[in-house]
Amino acid sequence: MKLSSRWSSGKPTVSFEVFPQHDEKGRVRLGKVIEKLVALRPDFMGVTFGAGGSTREGSRDLVEDLRRLGVEVLAYFAGLGLGPRHIDAVLGSYQELGVENLLLIRGDEPAALEGFVHDEQSMAHASDLVSYVKPRFDLCLGVAGYPEGHVQAKDLKTDLKYLKLKVDEGATFILTNYFYDNYYYFNFVKNCREMGITVPIVPGVMPIFNFGLLESLAKTCGATITERVQQGLGALDPNNKEAVADFGVAFAIEQCEELLRKGAPGIHLYSMDRAKSVETIVEELRARGVL
Repeated sequence: MKLSSRWSSGKPTVSFEVFPQHDEKGRVRLGKVIEKLVALRPDFMGVTFGAGGSTREGSRDLVEDLRRLGVEVLAYFAGLGLGPRHIDAVLGSYQELGVENLLLIRGDEPAALEGFVHDEQSMAHASDLVSYVKPRFDLCLGVAGYPEGHVQAKDLKTDLKYLKLKVDEGATFILTNYFYDNYYYFNFVKNCREMGITVPIVPGVMPIFNFGLLESLAKTCGATITERVQQGLGALDPNNKEAVADFGVAFAIEQCEELLRKGAPGIHLYSMDRAKSVETIVEELRARGVL
C-alpha cells in the first residue's frame, strides 16, 4: 500500500526505522529484534541505505526479509555520489520485492569510503533525486524534513525553501529528523503550511537509550539536547543504564502522546536496532488510546 493512501484515512500510523548489520552476529541479533518489532504490528518499517551505496546489498536483504514477513517497507535511498544507473538498479530491485514507498535523501558525503568515486551524473540535491525518480518509478515518494534546520543549511528559511522544492518536484510526505522539544515540530509544521506545503509531515522520535549515543547523534543530526532532558538525565547516575533507558522511554511516551493528540499523522520511532524501549513506548501509547 502506498503510504499516501494510508495517511488519508486519518488514523495515525506507527512505524520504526531499522538498519542493516555488517556481520553475522549483528544480523542474528537484528533478526531477533525484528521479530519483536513486527509483533507490534507497525504500519510500516523504514530501512536505511548507507552513503554511496555502502549498505546496498545489506539494505536489499533487510527489505526482502521484512517483505517476506508481510511488512510494508519504506525503503530509503541516499543518492549523493550515485548516478542514474545506480538509482535505476537499486529502485528496480526494490520494486521487484514489492516495495511501493521510498524515502529519498541526499545522504552523507561518501568520499570517506575507500576507493569511492562520484558518478559523473550524480545528483547533488534530494530535489534532483525526486525529479528524476518521480516520472520513472511508480513509487510513493517521501523526503526528509528538519524541524531545527539541516546542520548544513544557511538558515531555517532557506532550508524550508529547499523542502518546498522537493515537494513541488513530487514528494508526497515528509519524515522529520528527531527533536526533544515538540515546539520544534509544531513550529516547523506551521512554517511549512504557511509556505504552501500541504503533504503529511510525520515526526521522527528518537528514544534516549544512553548518554553516549544521545550526545554523538545530537551532534551529527543537529538535534538540541534541551534543558529538560539535561536536567532529567543530570539527576541520574550515568552508569545506571537501566535508569537512563527508563527515563528515555518515559520521555518518549509523553512526547509522542502530545504529538498525536495535537494532530501528528503518525509517529516514526528511530529504533537504533533495539526493541525493548520501542515495545514499551508503543504498548503504552496504545493503552492511552492515541494509537
